[in-house]
Amino acid sequence: MPVERTLTTAEEDTLVVTENPYQLIVWNDEVNTFEWVIETLVEVCGHTHEQAEQCAYIIHFKGKYAVKQGEYEKLKPQCDAITDRGIGATLEVLAN
Repeated sequence: MPVERTLTTAEEDTLVVTENPYQLIVWNDEVNTFEWVIETLVEVCGHTHEQAEQCAYIIHFKGKYAVKQGEYEKLKPQCDAITDRGIGATLEVLAN
């Protein structure tokens, strides 16, 4: 006989938090061009040109932007690839 289980709010919140706990932040600087940031986001993160362009403008005007969310193991190589290209990037725990 199947057992029914009802998730409580706390369990649902925990599932959401652990599903995509990290965000990849790209930081603004006065060195890299829009074109270089856009090219990097397309090649490293798989963004479309339009997505990358929008991210670049947000990074420029806000100082930083979370360009991706996901698991640490997936985002860490992307973060490293971005910093290897001379662009500031960090991984941060996704705030609740």
